[in-house]
Amino acid sequence: MKIPTGCNSFDKILEGGLPSESITLIYGEPETGKTTMAIQCAVNCAKHDYKTLFVDADDTFSTRRLSQIAGSDYEKVAELIILMRPVNFREQGTMVDELAEYVSRNFGLVVVDAVTSLYRAKVSESPSKTFELNRELNRELASLAQLAKTHKLTVLLTSQVRSIFDEMSAGVEPVAPRVLKFWADTIIKVKPTENPQVMIAILEKNEKRSKTITCNLKIEKTGIHDWLN
Repeated sequence: MKIPTGCNSFDKILEGGLPSESITLIYGEPETGKTTMAIQCAVNCAKHDYKTLFVDADDTFSTRRLSQIAGSDYEKVAELIILMRPVNFREQGTMVDELAEYVSRNFGLVVVDAVTSLYRAKVSESPSKTFELNRELNRELASLAQLAKTHKLTVLLTSQVRSIFDEMSAGVEPVAPRVLKFWADTIIKVKPTENPQVMIAILEKNEKRSKTITCNLKIEKTGIHDWLN
């Protein structure tokens, strides 16, 4: 089963939604709708009667936002979303190791939002242990990839970004880019525009698409939808 994002143009690009048995990465600057998109995917998963295990590592999951997106289906949707909140990077690793014990046959989606938040905080606290922490992050993503395949579900990760500069331009990339880009089968970058409600979604990597594809999306009270200017 593919998990619809709820954005018709993007679901069409993805041929129905986020693919199962693989990892999808959404990364971008703050306030570009990453958490909203993750919640929206969880809502759409619930509408197909599948559960979501939502690991809120960034402490940004909001029941109010869930209610706005789910609308009249809120009670049904809320019962099908299991929320976990690790408080540090070590606890996040423990949760990832134990996910297989929680994920039963009627799970369709696992979300980690944001998978690099607690990692980044730990690196800032102990920069001398960066290599060790990077190896641990790689191990966690390997476990998530295995979980997706063995349980035939979708894993959705969101990531913070860091600035990059070269001689020609400046831009952003996900935190721990080599690790995330290696394990993610589908990569979506979200960029802000001059309109704070409008963002550009760029499909950077997908096994069925050899070229990058972009579309404009609008963040609204009821979620993220196509924006037609």
